[in-house]
Amino acid sequence: MSTIISFKNINRLAIPAIVAGIAEPLLSITDTAIVGNIPDYGTESLAAAGIVGSFLSALIWILGQTRSAISAIISQYLGAGKIEEVKTLPAQAIFFNISLSIIVLLSTVFFVEEIFKLYNASGLILEYCVAYYDIRVWGFPLTLFTFAVFGIFRGLQNTFWPMIVALIGAITNIILDFILVYGIEGVIPFMGIRGAAWASLISQLIMAIIVFILLLTKTNVSLKLRFPINKELGRLVTMSLNLFVRSIALNTALYFATSNATEYGDEYIAAYTIAMNIWMFTAFFIDGYGGAGNILSGKLLGAKDYKSLWKLSKRVTTYGIFVSLILATFGFIFYEAIGKLFTSEAIVLDTFYSVFFIVLIVQPINGFAFVFDGIFKGLGEMGYLRNVLLGATFLGFIPTLYLCNLFDLKLYGIWIAFTVWTLFRGISLILKFRNKFLPLITQKG
Repeated sequence: MSTIISFKNINRLAIPAIVAGIAEPLLSITDTAIVGNIPDYGTESLAAAGIVGSFLSALIWILGQTRSAISAIISQYLGAGKIEEVKTLPAQAIFFNISLSIIVLLSTVFFVEEIFKLYNASGLILEYCVAYYDIRVWGFPLTLFTFAVFGIFRGLQNTFWPMIVALIGAITNIILDFILVYGIEGVIPFMGIRGAAWASLISQLIMAIIVFILLLTKTNVSLKLRFPINKELGRLVTMSLNLFVRSIALNTALYFATSNATEYGDEYIAAYTIAMNIWMFTAFFIDGYGGAGNILSGKLLGAKDYKSLWKLSKRVTTYGIFVSLILATFGFIFYEAIGKLFTSEAIVLDTFYSVFFIVLIVQPINGFAFVFDGIFKGLGEMGYLRNVLLGATFLGFIPTLYLCNLFDLKLYGIWIAFTVWTLFRGISLILKFRNKFLPLITQKG
């Protein structure tokens, strides 16, 4: 099994996973950077894109957990040499996921204003939130379908095709953003924030079509719904429900952060939006090694090769921390230039610069926390991941944010709370992994 956890094999999976993983945050970053530079009402547009992006990310993360569950089960069966036993599972899982996403979508479209008022949006920001969401929300089921198919490819130890799809989607979105937001004189009218929403929706549609074709032509996986129900569907649903609760905890933290930043004032939510988009981008970048850990840990667990699993955890964590340090260094070198990519408003930039250093300092903590998060998903330890996020949010993030608000720390408080939140997650996962697998290695001798 030494070749499985070699530097070459880990990076063969991790590097394409990095590119694929940053697809969704890259869409949001592109929207944010372009709408933030709209000549009129750029700050309001930036704030609206941030609020809607936060809510949509919440929905995607909550219902997109089937991807990790599918990947874990398929990789475990692949490692055990029993892949034929789960050949009917992908179609059943995707049908379940898409059906649920349509129900959730339809339950939100009639209460859009009420939803964003909960984020303390009002006036022109609220108007832009509604306009942006009414278009972009229809890409929600498309993204969930794409994520589910990415999970199938991951389980089959293939991150190359998800990378290709993600690249096509990101490039398409960037091109369409410039065309639709600013328009082309005499051809396409200026559309503002609505143009950014249409650019994202079209990109998501293209990605879904391409990934569907690749699944049919590059794998033996059938999307034809067949019965009886696969024996692993129950475990997949249970794993997905645990991750569902976990994502609610995660997005509770994001909700409190976004709503507090909105309450502080327009420049604060705009600055928070920039910082959060960068945080998400770096998180998904680091998560490429979490993805490699996810894929390989499931396979090694299926083969009961605990010694290689232990070595894998050390290697991918080292790589993840190394990448996080590079990202942090890059951020410090281009500190001011990064902010100016998103807006030219001096008050927003000053507010952003005042807290950006915290986002950069916490990157190494993200490095080991996010990698172990991926490993635990591959191991199928969704119940423990659920409990860790509940603890991190309700015992770490919210109390810290409350204390910081007492001292009127505003955005400083939000990012201090996120630092505590991430540290709680990382330490909890490392201790659990050590306590569970060290004894198994000793027993195997």
